Amino acid sequence: MYLRLARPLRNSRSFSRALSTRASNILSSLGLESKGVLPGVYDGRQWAGTGTPVKSKCPTTGEHLVDVSTATPAEFHNVIESSREAFESFRMIPAPRRGEILRQIREALAAKRDQLGALISLEMGKIMSEGIGEVQEFIDICDYAVGLSRMMNGRVIASERPGHSILEVPNPLGLVAVISAFNFPMAVYGWNLALSFVAGNATLWKPSPSTPLCSVAITRIVADVLERNGINGAVASLVTGDSHIGDAICESEHVTLVSFTGSEQVGAKVGKKVQGRFGKVLLELGGNNASIVMPDADLSMAVPSVFFGAVGTAGQRCTSTRRLYLHRNIAPKFLDALKKAYASIPTGDPLVSSTLLGPLHNKMAVQNYHRAVMHLHDMGAEVLTGGKVASPSGFEGGNFVQATIAVPPSHDLDLWKKELFAPILNVAIFDELEEAIQLNNSVHQGLSSSIWTKDVRNIGQFLGPAGSDCGIVNVNVGTSGAEIGAAFGGNKRTGWGRESGGDSWKQYVRWSACTINYSNEAPLAQGVNFSL
Repeated sequence: MYLRLARPLRNSRSFSRALSTRASNILSSLGLESKGVLPGVYDGRQWAGTGTPVKSKCPTTGEHLVDVSTATPAEFHNVIESSREAFESFRMIPAPRRGEILRQIREALAAKRDQLGALISLEMGKIMSEGIGEVQEFIDICDYAVGLSRMMNGRVIASERPGHSILEVPNPLGLVAVISAFNFPMAVYGWNLALSFVAGNATLWKPSPSTPLCSVAITRIVADVLERNGINGAVASLVTGDSHIGDAICESEHVTLVSFTGSEQVGAKVGKKVQGRFGKVLLELGGNNASIVMPDADLSMAVPSVFFGAVGTAGQRCTSTRRLYLHRNIAPKFLDALKKAYASIPTGDPLVSSTLLGPLHNKMAVQNYHRAVMHLHDMGAEVLTGGKVASPSGFEGGNFVQATIAVPPSHDLDLWKKELFAPILNVAIFDELEEAIQLNNSVHQGLSSSIWTKDVRNIGQFLGPAGSDCGIVNVNVGTSGAEIGAAFGGNKRTGWGRESGGDSWKQYVRWSACTINYSNEAPLAQGVNFSL
């Protein structure tokens, strides 16, 4: 296992790089400015990493921010062993005490919320308010899990046998590995860490190789709180690197649960590898989300919500609105209003508060956007607005594109079934709700869906057994922007995983059914008689 990792880094030399003031100020506020290679491996005792570094680049300017070291095979195995050792002691700490430590982590994150949000904007590219909102989401799930630490209850079940009781008992699971994606470089880890932590597990984080600074900043904050409380830091360890580390995590018998967020293609491989060794897997994969607008919808609510769902995070959320189904009676009015919103999108530096559309995360995403737009033109789609690569003044090195609305010529094209991480919204017209629901359900993914209507009959149909087949089914709320209180996740090729609120915590514990006999007899269940 894990013999394919890239060669170790030798003779690392110190070097200086002229950073822009915008980047330097953010990095220095979190202690991340480095003249050499920043360590990206944390085993609970020290920061290390002598594997080939990954480069953190700013998608807004294209500037090279920092090199972050990765793990060699020996360092990876060391982190695994350290995490297992940390679990042995951490699982014995009462859950309310674990909740108190998590409360302190929450306070430490809140103290650096704006700086961490700015770092997300710098390294990932989402606008400042969304970056801060992502950190707030981490803070919120910590609040949720602190309360949960006193409510992680099992059950008492009536037994058919006299003098017997049956209990369902939760206990810590083991080592949980979180493989997160670039688009939510802090929050997804937060969803998993908070629940895993109060459940009594050790958590190993393998972040996206393109957002290593976000993971280093978070891990430093968490490690400081753990150290102050005398807790082994390997309870929240970090291994930066590429897909070889992900493979090694999936193949490791010591990792009990792998939580993976990413593409359907990679998620299928993760699922097979983990389940092939009978490990647990939690998958959060593609989201090809649709909004349905009925003729009675309040357009003053629906238009801004669809606008945010399609344009927010430059279309790079799992829950971004990618498909829009408009009832024929209101389609012209809705599209006119939506085009007006698109015509005046403030595009540019995500660190500027007035910006609504920042860059795509990397050059590959820009290329994918360009190919998709060319494909729309080739098939005869009507491109209502956008459709071009952009270069805002002063940010010619960035990964900017225009937000795009298109009307493909048919419902039966493959483009409807494929998720593209870009601000492209495809529109179709329908006449009956049953038709719109069928279109909503016609794709392989099943993450988020939305209907805009005032008619309770439409609502009942959309929520019911013949309604949306997604994990998130919203009414007069857009597809994007979920809260932490409910379980987050999708069906079908989205992976069936559930994170964050609701009953998601039950995936981070092992369950035992315990029958207790407090009588003087030992009867068998179902009336079986096996007497000599």
